[in-house]
Amino acid sequence: MTKGAPYRSLRGISAVVALLAIGAVGCSEVSDAVDGAKDGAKKVARQRSVFSLDLGDCYNPNGAAEGEAYTVEIVPCEEAHEGQVAGEFSITEEKSYPGDEAVSAIADKRCPVEAAKFAPDTWALPKGVAVFYYTPTKESWATGDRAVSCTYTKESGTFSGTLNSAKTLKSEQTAYLKGSNGVYDAFWTTQPEKDSVEEDLPGYKAQAKAVAAALDTHLTGLKGIDGTEVGKLREQLSKTAEHWKKAANAADANAFYIAYDSAFSGIDPEKSVAARKELGLATTVPADEAEVWAS
Repeated sequence: MTKGAPYRSLRGISAVVALLAIGAVGCSEVSDAVDGAKDGAKKVARQRSVFSLDLGDCYNPNGAAEGEAYTVEIVPCEEAHEGQVAGEFSITEEKSYPGDEAVSAIADKRCPVEAAKFAPDTWALPKGVAVFYYTPTKESWATGDRAVSCTYTKESGTFSGTLNSAKTLKSEQTAYLKGSNGVYDAFWTTQPEKDSVEEDLPGYKAQAKAVAAALDTHLTGLKGIDGTEVGKLREQLSKTAEHWKKAANAADANAFYIAYDSAFSGIDPEKSVAARKELGLATTVPADEAEVWAS
């Protein structure tokens, strides 16, 4: 690819093609050099343009810093790799290039949604795996590039196997995850920017209303799932939903705080572990979520 060719921007990781130089002195060094050359040749043969990434592709980026990406190494998913394409979409709402920050804002909003369709149970993701994305740059946009590739990428080290669990989940597992993910999506996507309720009571009430609605949807889905622990969770979340509704209708900050304490603790991920175990889902609360509720 020529120097002036368009590239795509990778947030969190960058990829550049590496050149391999080998020298041999003794027999063992020659053997090592040959093995290295073979590995290098395999890596070169697996190079693909970032424009050709497809949903489900497992890959290794050719670099480790944020920046522009031209190529990645596509590998079989059973081999150790750093990332997997977990979602795709095109930016159709913008006629002209909106700028790097605007493109990132679009990807920040849509990639977690797309990735969740690919791997609904985020608790089952390998430790250290997070959502990253390849996005168009001003240069590639000019050539017609509008695609965003959402990925699950390990920030340090590698993992093996595909993360695509959507097709292997049972109906009750899917129903549970859809409802549960909806609750936490509602909580995080409506989080007010102000740190205190006094500074933005309407914003916090709007968040409470969104979480209460998501809980109602989750509870509807749980009605069709059998199990002792699921039943206990359903009963507990019913009470929690009422606390969120009280917070949503709070007359002032004090009334909001009174309802919010029970509302917030009611969606503590730890309280869903027993039901998850009963459903055959992952039971280890992700460290970042555990930290939020522990504080």
